Amino acid sequence: ITEPLINKRLQEQEQQLRTSSLPAIPNPFPELCSPASSPVLSPGSLPPGEPSAEIYIVKIFSEDGMGKVVEIPADMTAKDLCQFLVYKSHCVDDNTWALVEHHPLLGLERCLEDHELVVHVQASMNSESRFLFRKNYAKYEFFRNPLTFFPEHMVAWCQETNHTIPQSQLLQNFLATSSCPEIQGHLYMKEVGRKSWKKVYMFLRRSGLYCSTKGTSKEPRHLQLLADLEDSNIFTVITGKKHHGAPTDFGFCIKPNKGRGEMKELRMLCAEDEQSRTCWMTAFRLFKYGIILYQNYKIPQQQKTLLSHFSTPRSVSENSLVAMDFSGNIGRVIENPLEAQSAAMEEGYAWRFTKPSNVFSAVIHMTQLWFHGRITREESHRIIHQQGQVDGLFLLRVSQSNPKAFVLTLCHHQKIKHFQILPCEDDGQVFFSLDDGTTKFTDLIQLVEFYQLNRGVLPCKLKHPCTVVAL
Repeated sequence: ITEPLINKRLQEQEQQLRTSSLPAIPNPFPELCSPASSPVLSPGSLPPGEPSAEIYIVKIFSEDGMGKVVEIPADMTAKDLCQFLVYKSHCVDDNTWALVEHHPLLGLERCLEDHELVVHVQASMNSESRFLFRKNYAKYEFFRNPLTFFPEHMVAWCQETNHTIPQSQLLQNFLATSSCPEIQGHLYMKEVGRKSWKKVYMFLRRSGLYCSTKGTSKEPRHLQLLADLEDSNIFTVITGKKHHGAPTDFGFCIKPNKGRGEMKELRMLCAEDEQSRTCWMTAFRLFKYGIILYQNYKIPQQQKTLLSHFSTPRSVSENSLVAMDFSGNIGRVIENPLEAQSAAMEEGYAWRFTKPSNVFSAVIHMTQLWFHGRITREESHRIIHQQGQVDGLFLLRVSQSNPKAFVLTLCHHQKIKHFQILPCEDDGQVFFSLDDGTTKFTDLIQLVEFYQLNRGVLPCKLKHPCTVVAL
Protein backbone atom coordinates (compact mmCIF):
# COMPACT_ATOMS: atom_id res chain seq x y z
CA ILE A 1 0.00 0.00 0.00
CA THR A 2 1.50 3.34 -1.02
CA GLU A 3 1.76 6.34 1.32
CA PRO A 4 -0.67 8.59 -0.68
CA LEU A 5 -3.28 5.82 -0.69
CA ILE A 6 -2.92 5.36 3.07
CA ASN A 7 -3.35 9.10 3.71
CA LYS A 8 -6.41 9.21 1.43
CA ARG A 9 -8.09 6.30 3.21
CA LEU A 10 -7.28 7.80 6.63
CA GLN A 11 -8.90 11.11 5.60
CA GLU A 12 -12.00 9.30 4.30
CA GLN A 13 -12.31 7.32 7.55
CA GLU A 14 -11.86 10.50 9.62
CA GLN A 15 -14.59 12.35 7.70
CA GLN A 16 -16.96 9.36 7.87
CA LEU A 17 -16.61 8.98 11.64
CA ARG A 18 -16.98 12.72 12.27
CA THR A 19 -20.20 12.96 10.25
CA SER A 20 -21.70 9.79 11.70
CA SER A 21 -20.90 10.47 15.36
CA LEU A 22 -23.33 12.42 17.54
CA PRO A 23 -22.15 15.62 19.21
CA ALA A 24 -21.96 15.73 23.01
CA ILE A 25 -24.58 17.93 24.71
CA PRO A 26 -23.12 19.66 27.79
CA ASN A 27 -25.33 20.16 30.83
CA PRO A 28 -25.54 23.90 31.64
CA PHE A 29 -26.10 23.09 35.35
CA PRO A 30 -23.49 20.41 36.21
CA GLU A 31 -23.58 21.15 39.94
CA LEU A 32 -27.30 20.23 40.08
CA CYS A 33 -26.54 16.69 38.93
CA SER A 34 -26.51 13.89 41.45
CA PRO A 35 -23.14 12.09 41.78
CA ALA A 36 -24.55 9.10 39.89
CA SER A 37 -25.72 11.26 36.98
CA SER A 38 -23.55 12.11 34.03
CA PRO A 39 -23.17 15.87 33.27
CA VAL A 40 -22.95 15.06 29.55
CA LEU A 41 -25.17 13.11 27.19
CA SER A 42 -22.55 11.37 25.11
CA PRO A 43 -22.98 9.04 22.10
CA GLY A 44 -21.67 6.18 24.26
CA SER A 45 -24.73 6.47 26.52
CA LEU A 46 -27.12 5.76 23.64
CA PRO A 47 -28.20 2.20 22.74
CA PRO A 48 -25.46 0.53 20.70
CA GLY A 49 -26.14 -0.21 17.06
CA GLU A 50 -25.05 -3.08 14.90
CA PRO A 51 -21.25 -3.59 14.85
CA SER A 52 -19.59 -2.47 11.65
CA ALA A 53 -17.76 -5.03 9.56
CA GLU A 54 -15.73 -2.37 7.73
CA ILE A 55 -11.95 -2.55 7.92
CA TYR A 56 -9.89 0.54 8.76
CA ILE A 57 -6.23 1.34 8.21
CA VAL A 58 -4.16 2.48 11.20
CA LYS A 59 -0.48 3.33 11.23
CA ILE A 60 1.47 2.66 14.44
CA PHE A 61 4.93 4.02 15.19
CA SER A 62 7.63 2.68 17.51
CA GLU A 63 10.12 4.75 19.50
CA ASP A 64 12.70 4.59 16.71
CA GLY A 65 10.32 6.37 14.32
CA MET A 66 9.53 3.32 12.20
CA GLY A 67 5.89 2.70 11.36
CA LYS A 68 3.70 -0.33 10.76
CA VAL A 69 0.41 -0.25 8.85
CA VAL A 70 -2.29 -2.56 10.21
CA GLU A 71 -5.89 -3.20 9.18
CA ILE A 72 -8.34 -3.38 12.07
CA PRO A 73 -12.14 -3.70 12.47
CA ALA A 74 -14.19 -0.77 13.74
CA ASP A 75 -14.76 -2.38 17.13
CA MET A 76 -11.11 -3.07 17.97
CA THR A 77 -10.07 -1.61 21.32
CA ALA A 78 -6.67 -0.22 22.29
CA LYS A 79 -6.06 -3.30 24.44
CA ASP A 80 -6.78 -5.67 21.54
CA LEU A 81 -4.49 -3.73 19.20
CA CYS A 82 -1.68 -3.78 21.79
CA GLN A 83 -1.99 -7.54 22.13
CA PHE A 84 -1.88 -7.88 18.34
CA LEU A 85 1.30 -5.78 18.18
CA VAL A 86 2.84 -7.76 21.05
CA TYR A 87 2.22 -10.95 19.12
CA LYS A 88 3.61 -9.55 15.85
CA SER A 89 6.70 -8.05 17.54
CA HIS A 90 7.42 -11.17 19.66
CA CYS A 91 7.27 -9.17 22.90
CA VAL A 92 6.40 -10.42 26.37
CA ASP A 93 2.69 -9.82 27.05
CA ASP A 94 2.89 -8.49 30.62
CA ASN A 95 -0.10 -6.09 30.36
CA THR A 96 2.17 -3.02 30.47
CA TRP A 97 2.00 -2.08 26.79
CA ALA A 98 -0.02 0.94 25.75
CA LEU A 99 -1.17 2.80 22.66
CA VAL A 100 -0.19 6.48 22.87
CA GLU A 101 -1.96 9.35 21.13
CA HIS A 102 0.85 11.74 20.22
CA HIS A 103 0.53 15.31 18.92
CA PRO A 104 4.04 16.54 18.02
CA LEU A 105 3.10 20.10 17.02
CA LEU A 106 1.22 20.71 20.27
CA GLY A 107 3.70 18.78 22.41
CA LEU A 108 0.93 16.60 23.89
CA GLU A 109 0.45 12.88 24.41
CA ARG A 110 -1.72 10.47 26.38
CA CYS A 111 -2.14 6.72 26.76
CA LEU A 112 -5.42 5.39 25.44
CA GLU A 113 -7.55 3.51 27.93
CA ASP A 114 -7.80 -0.21 27.20
CA HIS A 115 -11.50 -0.03 26.32
CA GLU A 116 -11.30 2.91 23.90
CA LEU A 117 -12.06 2.22 20.23
CA VAL A 118 -9.00 2.99 18.13
CA VAL A 119 -10.88 4.22 15.04
CA HIS A 120 -12.94 6.68 17.13
CA VAL A 121 -9.77 8.19 18.60
CA GLN A 122 -8.15 8.33 15.17
CA ALA A 123 -11.11 10.31 13.83
CA SER A 124 -10.41 13.12 16.32
CA MET A 125 -6.69 13.31 15.48
CA ASN A 126 -5.04 15.74 13.08
CA SER A 127 -2.99 14.71 10.07
CA GLU A 128 0.33 15.27 11.86
CA SER A 129 -0.75 13.26 14.93
CA ARG A 130 0.20 9.62 15.30
CA PHE A 131 -0.14 6.49 17.44
CA LEU A 132 2.90 5.19 19.35
CA PHE A 133 3.40 1.69 20.76
CA ARG A 134 5.13 1.98 24.12
CA LYS A 135 5.56 0.55 27.60
CA ASN A 136 3.59 2.18 30.41
CA TYR A 137 4.23 0.60 33.81
CA ALA A 138 2.24 3.29 35.64
CA LYS A 139 -1.07 2.76 33.81
CA TYR A 140 -2.72 1.03 36.78
CA GLU A 141 -0.15 1.61 39.51
CA PHE A 142 -2.62 3.72 41.52
CA PHE A 143 -4.70 0.58 42.15
CA ARG A 144 -1.68 -1.04 43.79
CA ASN A 145 -0.38 1.98 45.74
CA PRO A 146 -3.22 4.54 45.99
CA LEU A 147 -1.77 6.46 48.95
CA THR A 148 1.28 7.56 46.95
CA PHE A 149 -0.96 8.96 44.18
CA PHE A 150 -3.36 10.98 46.31
CA PRO A 151 -1.69 13.20 48.95
CA GLU A 152 -3.97 13.83 51.92
CA HIS A 153 -3.88 17.63 51.53
CA MET A 154 -5.17 17.43 47.93
CA VAL A 155 -8.22 15.23 48.62
CA ALA A 156 -11.47 16.70 49.96
CA TRP A 157 -15.01 15.38 50.33
CA CYS A 158 -18.27 17.13 49.49
CA GLN A 159 -20.42 15.43 52.16
CA GLU A 160 -22.29 17.62 54.59
CA THR A 161 -20.80 15.71 57.51
CA ASN A 162 -17.26 16.52 58.57
CA HIS A 163 -16.09 12.96 59.09
CA THR A 164 -12.89 11.96 57.35
CA ILE A 165 -12.54 9.05 54.95
CA PRO A 166 -10.16 6.28 56.11
CA GLN A 167 -7.09 5.99 53.93
CA SER A 168 -7.83 2.29 53.37
CA GLN A 169 -11.14 3.25 51.67
CA LEU A 170 -9.69 6.05 49.56
CA LEU A 171 -9.85 4.28 46.21
CA GLN A 172 -13.25 2.73 46.89
CA ASN A 173 -14.71 6.20 47.41
CA PHE A 174 -13.22 7.43 44.14
CA LEU A 175 -14.90 4.55 42.30
CA ALA A 176 -18.25 4.69 44.10
CA THR A 177 -20.81 6.97 42.42
CA SER A 178 -22.52 7.61 45.77
CA SER A 179 -19.48 9.47 47.17
CA CYS A 180 -18.32 12.96 46.22
CA PRO A 181 -14.53 13.23 46.38
CA GLU A 182 -12.68 16.13 44.82
CA ILE A 183 -9.11 17.18 44.18
CA GLN A 184 -8.13 20.68 45.24
CA GLY A 185 -5.06 22.86 45.04
CA HIS A 186 -3.27 25.66 43.22
CA LEU A 187 -2.38 25.27 39.56
CA TYR A 188 -0.79 27.55 36.99
CA MET A 189 -3.20 28.18 34.11
CA LYS A 190 -2.26 29.71 30.77
CA GLU A 191 -4.60 32.58 29.98
CA VAL A 192 -6.51 32.21 26.72
CA GLY A 193 -4.95 34.21 23.89
CA ARG A 194 -1.94 35.24 26.00
CA LYS A 195 1.52 33.92 26.78
CA SER A 196 1.21 34.62 30.52
CA TRP A 197 0.38 32.08 33.22
CA LYS A 198 -1.81 32.74 36.25
CA LYS A 199 -1.84 30.85 39.57
CA VAL A 200 -5.42 29.83 40.40
CA TYR A 201 -7.10 27.66 43.05
CA MET A 202 -8.91 24.77 41.32
CA PHE A 203 -11.26 21.90 42.09
CA LEU A 204 -11.69 18.68 40.12
CA ARG A 205 -15.05 16.95 40.57
CA ARG A 206 -17.06 14.37 38.65
CA SER A 207 -18.94 17.19 36.93
CA GLY A 208 -15.80 18.93 35.69
CA LEU A 209 -12.78 21.11 36.44
CA TYR A 210 -13.51 24.41 38.19
CA CYS A 211 -11.48 27.43 39.23
CA SER A 212 -12.33 29.84 42.02
CA THR A 213 -12.66 33.49 41.05
CA LYS A 214 -12.20 34.55 44.67
CA GLY A 215 -9.23 33.00 46.49
CA THR A 216 -10.04 29.50 47.74
CA SER A 217 -13.80 30.00 47.95
CA LYS A 218 -15.99 27.04 47.00
CA GLU A 219 -19.26 28.96 46.83
CA PRO A 220 -21.11 28.25 43.56
CA ARG A 221 -21.14 31.95 42.61
CA HIS A 222 -17.33 32.00 42.78
CA LEU A 223 -16.77 28.85 40.68
CA GLN A 224 -16.11 28.89 36.96
CA LEU A 225 -16.36 25.70 34.89
CA LEU A 226 -13.19 25.26 32.84
CA ALA A 227 -13.66 21.82 31.31
CA ASP A 228 -16.17 19.01 31.20
CA LEU A 229 -14.69 15.55 31.80
CA GLU A 230 -17.04 13.61 29.52
CA ASP A 231 -16.23 15.76 26.50
CA SER A 232 -12.45 16.01 27.07
CA ASN A 233 -9.27 14.03 27.50
CA ILE A 234 -6.25 14.79 29.64
CA PHE A 235 -2.78 14.92 28.10
CA THR A 236 0.76 15.19 29.40
CA VAL A 237 2.59 18.28 28.12
CA ILE A 238 6.01 17.05 27.01
CA THR A 239 7.45 20.39 25.83
CA GLY A 240 5.85 22.81 28.28
CA LYS A 241 8.68 25.29 28.80
CA LYS A 242 9.86 25.27 25.18
CA HIS A 243 6.56 25.57 23.31
CA HIS A 244 4.23 27.08 25.89
CA GLY A 245 6.47 29.05 28.27
CA ALA A 246 5.29 26.97 31.24
CA PRO A 247 6.62 27.98 34.69
CA THR A 248 7.53 24.35 35.60
CA ASP A 249 8.21 21.03 33.86
CA PHE A 250 5.04 19.44 35.26
CA GLY A 251 2.47 20.51 32.72
CA PHE A 252 -0.73 18.83 31.55
CA CYS A 253 -3.56 19.81 29.28
CA ILE A 254 -7.30 19.21 28.90
CA LYS A 255 -8.26 18.93 25.24
CA PRO A 256 -11.83 18.70 23.86
CA ASN A 257 -12.59 15.49 21.99
CA LYS A 258 -14.25 17.26 19.05
CA GLY A 259 -11.82 20.16 18.84
CA ARG A 260 -9.47 20.82 15.95
CA GLY A 261 -6.44 21.00 18.20
CA GLU A 262 -6.08 24.79 18.17
CA MET A 263 -4.37 26.47 21.10
CA LYS A 264 -7.47 28.49 22.06
CA GLU A 265 -9.36 25.21 22.65
CA LEU A 266 -6.77 23.81 25.07
CA ARG A 267 -6.71 24.25 28.84
CA MET A 268 -2.99 24.43 29.55
CA LEU A 269 -2.22 23.73 33.22
CA CYS A 270 0.95 23.33 35.25
CA ALA A 271 1.57 21.78 38.69
CA GLU A 272 4.30 22.52 41.22
CA ASP A 273 5.78 19.00 41.25
CA GLU A 274 5.44 15.54 39.73
CA GLN A 275 3.30 14.11 42.53
CA SER A 276 0.72 16.90 42.18
CA ARG A 277 0.54 16.50 38.40
CA THR A 278 0.10 12.72 38.76
CA CYS A 279 -2.67 13.25 41.33
CA TRP A 280 -4.66 15.61 39.07
CA MET A 281 -4.28 13.40 36.00
CA THR A 282 -5.11 10.15 37.82
CA ALA A 283 -8.21 11.67 39.43
CA PHE A 284 -9.36 12.91 36.00
CA ARG A 285 -9.21 9.36 34.65
CA LEU A 286 -11.05 7.93 37.67
CA PHE A 287 -13.80 10.55 37.57
CA LYS A 288 -14.31 10.12 33.83
CA TYR A 289 -14.28 6.32 33.56
CA GLY A 290 -14.86 5.12 37.14
CA ILE A 291 -15.39 1.39 37.54
CA ILE A 292 -14.46 0.75 33.90
CA LEU A 293 -10.81 1.44 34.78
CA TYR A 294 -10.96 -1.09 37.59
CA GLN A 295 -12.42 -3.68 35.23
CA ASN A 296 -9.63 -2.99 32.72
CA TYR A 297 -7.13 -3.56 35.53
CA LYS A 298 -8.73 -6.71 36.94
CA ILE A 299 -9.47 -8.66 33.75
CA PRO A 300 -5.76 -9.42 32.98
CA GLN A 301 -5.25 -10.25 36.68
CA GLN A 302 -8.13 -12.74 36.60
CA GLN A 303 -6.80 -14.34 33.42
CA LYS A 304 -3.41 -14.69 35.09
CA THR A 305 -5.08 -16.35 38.10
CA LEU A 306 -6.88 -18.86 35.86
CA LEU A 307 -3.62 -19.77 34.13
CA SER A 308 -1.86 -20.21 37.46
CA HIS A 309 -4.20 -23.12 38.32
CA PHE A 310 -2.40 -25.18 35.69
CA SER A 311 0.99 -24.63 37.35
CA THR A 312 2.40 -24.90 40.84
CA PRO A 313 0.92 -22.23 43.15
CA ARG A 314 3.51 -19.68 44.18
CA SER A 315 3.36 -16.60 46.39
CA VAL A 316 4.38 -13.35 44.73
CA SER A 317 4.50 -11.25 47.89
CA GLU A 318 7.97 -10.07 48.87
CA ASN A 319 6.81 -9.93 52.50
CA SER A 320 6.40 -13.72 52.49
CA LEU A 321 10.06 -14.34 51.61
CA VAL A 322 12.43 -15.37 54.41
CA ALA A 323 16.19 -15.83 54.64
CA MET A 324 17.31 -19.48 54.53
CA ASP A 325 20.57 -21.25 55.31
CA PHE A 326 21.28 -24.43 53.30
CA SER A 327 24.88 -24.96 54.43
CA GLY A 328 23.96 -27.91 56.67
CA ASN A 329 22.21 -31.21 56.04
CA ILE A 330 18.80 -29.53 56.22
CA GLY A 331 17.68 -25.97 55.53
CA ARG A 332 16.83 -23.58 58.33
CA VAL A 333 15.18 -20.16 58.55
CA ILE A 334 17.56 -17.36 59.59
CA GLU A 335 15.59 -15.41 62.20
CA ASN A 336 18.37 -13.06 63.35
CA PRO A 337 18.27 -9.94 61.09
CA LEU A 338 22.02 -9.34 61.46
CA GLU A 339 22.78 -12.93 60.45
CA ALA A 340 20.43 -12.61 57.47
CA GLN A 341 22.18 -9.42 56.36
CA SER A 342 25.57 -11.08 56.68
CA ALA A 343 24.36 -14.03 54.58
CA ALA A 344 23.14 -11.64 51.89
CA MET A 345 26.55 -9.92 51.81
CA GLU A 346 28.31 -13.27 51.46
CA GLU A 347 26.02 -14.10 48.56
CA GLY A 348 26.97 -10.81 46.96
CA TYR A 349 30.69 -11.56 47.35
CA ALA A 350 30.14 -14.98 45.73
CA TRP A 351 28.87 -13.39 42.54
CA ARG A 352 32.31 -11.99 41.64
CA PHE A 353 33.88 -15.45 41.63
CA THR A 354 31.64 -16.56 38.77
CA LYS A 355 33.87 -16.92 35.75
CA PRO A 356 32.76 -15.53 32.40
CA SER A 357 31.28 -18.23 30.19
CA ASN A 358 32.79 -16.90 26.96
CA VAL A 359 34.89 -14.12 25.51
CA PHE A 360 31.81 -12.06 24.72
CA SER A 361 30.87 -11.48 28.37
CA ALA A 362 32.24 -7.92 28.24
CA VAL A 363 29.76 -6.90 25.53
CA ILE A 364 26.90 -9.36 26.05
CA HIS A 365 24.85 -6.62 27.77
CA MET A 366 24.35 -4.95 24.38
CA THR A 367 21.69 -7.56 23.58
CA GLN A 368 19.62 -6.75 26.67
CA LEU A 369 16.41 -4.73 26.44
CA TRP A 370 17.40 -2.56 29.43
CA PHE A 371 20.66 -1.40 27.78
CA HIS A 372 20.23 1.81 25.78
CA GLY A 373 23.79 2.49 24.65
CA ARG A 374 25.19 6.01 24.31
CA ILE A 375 22.16 8.12 25.18
CA THR A 376 22.35 11.39 27.10
CA ARG A 377 21.24 12.02 30.65
CA GLU A 378 18.30 14.05 29.36
CA GLU A 379 17.30 11.23 27.01
CA SER A 380 17.29 8.75 29.90
CA HIS A 381 14.99 11.10 31.84
CA ARG A 382 12.62 11.29 28.87
CA ILE A 383 12.42 7.50 28.56
CA ILE A 384 11.76 7.05 32.29
CA HIS A 385 9.00 9.68 32.17
CA GLN A 386 7.37 8.09 29.13
CA GLN A 387 7.27 4.55 30.51
CA GLY A 388 5.78 5.52 33.88
CA GLN A 389 7.60 6.77 36.98
CA VAL A 390 7.11 3.72 39.19
CA ASP A 391 9.56 2.42 41.78
CA GLY A 392 12.21 0.15 40.29
CA LEU A 393 11.95 1.37 36.67
CA PHE A 394 15.50 1.37 35.30
CA LEU A 395 17.84 1.39 32.34
CA LEU A 396 21.61 1.19 31.77
CA ARG A 397 23.59 3.45 29.47
CA VAL A 398 27.18 4.33 28.63
CA SER A 399 28.62 7.09 30.83
CA GLN A 400 29.17 10.42 29.05
CA SER A 401 31.99 11.49 31.39
CA ASN A 402 33.84 8.15 31.43
CA PRO A 403 33.64 6.04 28.23
CA LYS A 404 34.78 2.93 30.15
CA ALA A 405 32.04 3.27 32.76
CA PHE A 406 28.26 2.83 32.69
CA VAL A 407 25.35 4.54 34.45
CA LEU A 408 22.31 2.94 36.09
CA THR A 409 19.29 5.27 35.82
CA LEU A 410 16.66 4.34 38.40
CA CYS A 411 13.26 5.74 39.40
CA HIS A 412 12.29 5.83 43.08
CA HIS A 413 9.42 7.82 44.66
CA GLN A 414 8.83 9.56 41.30
CA LYS A 415 12.39 10.88 41.30
CA ILE A 416 15.11 9.82 38.86
CA LYS A 417 18.53 8.92 40.27
CA HIS A 418 21.80 7.97 38.58
CA PHE A 419 24.42 5.50 39.83
CA GLN A 420 27.78 5.16 38.12
CA ILE A 421 29.07 1.65 37.40
CA LEU A 422 32.87 1.66 37.36
CA PRO A 423 35.25 -1.01 36.03
CA CYS A 424 37.85 -2.35 38.45
CA GLU A 425 40.61 -4.96 38.24
CA ASP A 426 41.18 -7.89 40.58
CA ASP A 427 43.82 -10.57 39.88
CA GLY A 428 44.15 -9.32 36.33
CA GLN A 429 40.45 -9.60 35.57
CA VAL A 430 38.05 -6.70 34.94
CA PHE A 431 34.93 -6.48 37.09
CA PHE A 432 32.05 -3.98 37.34
CA SER A 433 30.81 -2.41 40.56
CA LEU A 434 28.53 0.43 41.67
CA ASP A 435 29.53 0.37 45.36
CA ASP A 436 33.26 1.19 45.02
CA GLY A 437 34.34 -2.43 44.61
CA THR A 438 32.51 -3.93 47.61
CA THR A 439 30.40 -6.11 45.30
CA LYS A 440 31.93 -7.03 41.96
CA PHE A 441 30.46 -8.60 38.84
CA THR A 442 32.03 -10.08 35.74
CA ASP A 443 29.48 -8.43 33.44
CA LEU A 444 26.49 -6.09 33.56
CA ILE A 445 23.96 -8.91 33.24
CA GLN A 446 25.18 -10.37 36.53
CA LEU A 447 25.00 -6.91 38.09
CA VAL A 448 21.41 -6.37 37.00
CA GLU A 449 20.32 -9.86 38.07
CA PHE A 450 21.87 -9.34 41.52
CA TYR A 451 20.13 -6.00 42.13
CA GLN A 452 16.85 -7.46 40.92
CA LEU A 453 17.09 -9.81 43.92
CA ASN A 454 18.96 -7.59 46.40
CA ARG A 455 18.53 -3.87 47.01
CA GLY A 456 22.11 -3.43 48.20
CA VAL A 457 23.17 0.24 48.09
CA LEU A 458 20.21 1.18 45.88
CA PRO A 459 17.02 2.79 47.26
CA CYS A 460 14.95 -0.09 45.82
CA LYS A 461 15.35 -3.26 43.78
CA LEU A 462 15.44 -3.20 39.99
CA LYS A 463 11.95 -4.25 38.90
CA HIS A 464 10.90 -2.85 35.53
CA PRO A 465 13.35 -2.54 32.62
CA CYS A 466 12.81 0.35 30.21
CA THR A 467 12.13 -1.46 26.95
CA VAL A 468 12.15 -0.10 23.41
CA VAL A 469 10.84 -2.45 20.74
CA ALA A 470 11.04 -1.93 16.98
CA LEU A 471 7.85 -2.82 15.11
